[in-house]
Amino acid sequence: MLSIIFPPLYYGASLARQTRANDVKSQPLPLACSSMKPGHWDIFCVVVDNYGDAGVAWRLARELALEHGIAVRLYCDRLRTLASIVPAIDASRDGQSVDGIDVRAWGGPSANDAIDADADVVIDIFGCGLPESLLVAMTQRPRQPVWNNAEHLSAESWVASTHALPSRHPRLPLVRYFFFPGFSAGTAGLLRERDLFSRRDAFQSSEVARASLWRRLRLPPPGPGTLAVSLFCYANHSLTVLVDAWAEQSREVFCIVPPGAAWPALQPWMGGPLQPGRPFRRGRLLISAIPFVAQDDYDALLWACDLNFVRGEDSFVRAQWAARPLVWHAYPQAEDAHRLKVDAFLARYGKALPAGGADAYRAFSRAWNDVTPMYADLWRGLMDFHATLDGHARAWAQELERLPEFANSLAQFVSDRV
Repeated sequence: MLSIIFPPLYYGASLARQTRANDVKSQPLPLACSSMKPGHWDIFCVVVDNYGDAGVAWRLARELALEHGIAVRLYCDRLRTLASIVPAIDASRDGQSVDGIDVRAWGGPSANDAIDADADVVIDIFGCGLPESLLVAMTQRPRQPVWNNAEHLSAESWVASTHALPSRHPRLPLVRYFFFPGFSAGTAGLLRERDLFSRRDAFQSSEVARASLWRRLRLPPPGPGTLAVSLFCYANHSLTVLVDAWAEQSREVFCIVPPGAAWPALQPWMGGPLQPGRPFRRGRLLISAIPFVAQDDYDALLWACDLNFVRGEDSFVRAQWAARPLVWHAYPQAEDAHRLKVDAFLARYGKALPAGGADAYRAFSRAWNDVTPMYADLWRGLMDFHATLDGHARAWAQELERLPEFANSLAQFVSDRV
C-alpha cells in the first residue's frame, strides 16, 4: 500500500538547500529491508498550497496504482480539497476506494491518528512530515519500509547531484531518501501517464472533443482569431497591467479563470466579484470564471488554450505536457528564494529559443513573478513571438518525454532497495 503525506509547510528551495547541505556528503547507507517485497505503499499529504499539493499526490497515487499495480493508501488532511479535483471522492467519508486507491483522512503529522504501520514503502509529499507514533512503529518492523520524501520541483543545477541521497533521522534508526523531480537525466523526471500524449494529440486534433470540453465547462467556444488563455496564478502586482493590455489590444482575448488568487485580485478592476456563469467584458477582453474541475478536464483546458498561465507545481508540469506556450508563477518564498527557481527554469526553457524570443519570454516571466516591474510592452513583446513559442512548447514536451518519468523512477528506486 502506498502512503503519501502532504506537507504542513511549504519547504520549497529552503528545504532543498537544507537537504543538500545535510546530505550532499552522505554515502549510501545499508538498508534494513533488503529482502522486502514492496507490495503496499502509503502516501501522506498535507494540503498547504491549495490544490497543488493534493493534485501532485493524487496523480502519483493513481499512476502507481493503475500503471504499476501497487496497492496504494493515500492519507490526506483535507479530503474536501481533494474531492474538488477528484469528484468520485466523498469528502464526508473516511476510508473509501477510488480508482483502486484506498483514500483515508488524517489530521497531519502532529495529530494522534491511528495509522497502520504495515506499509512496505512510505512517501511524504513535499516533506510534510510523519506522525511520531508512525515513525516509532516503523523502527519496530522486522524490515523497515523504504521511506521517500517526494521533493519540490526545481530546474536548478544542484538538483541532480542531490537526488536520491539518504539522510538519517536525527533521533531514530531510520533513513529517508530525498526524491527530486526535475528537468535532467540525473533526476527522477516528471509525472506522466503512459497514454498522456496520445490523449492530448487526439483532443487537439478533434473539433468535437474541444466543443465537448466547452460544453462541460459551460463556456462559449472561442471565436475565430481569439486568443484563449487560462489564468491560474498567485497574487501579484502584474495582473491589472496585463488585463488592461488585453482589453486594449486589437486581438480578442478569452480568459478562463479557475478559483484562486486571481478572483479577488480582479474584483477591484471589474468593479464586482468574478463568479462562474457571470462573464465580464471590457474592450477586447472577455473573462469567464469556472469552478474547480476534475484533473482530466483541467488537462483538457490546458490543451485547448493558446496560452496557459500556471502556478506552483502540478499545473506547471501539466502545462508543459500540454505542448502549449506557458507562463509560470512560482510559489513566492521568503527572501525571494523563488527567484532562483524562476531564473533556473527560464535558462533551461529558453535555451532553444531564438535570442529575441528568449529575451521576450524571460522579460515577461520575470515581471510576472514580481522580479521586475510589469509593462504592457512586455506583453506585446511576448505576443510578437507567440508562433515561435507555440512550436517551442511542443519541442520542449518532446524533449522532456525522453527523460525519466517520476513514478517509474520511484518504482525502480524502491525495487533496487528491497
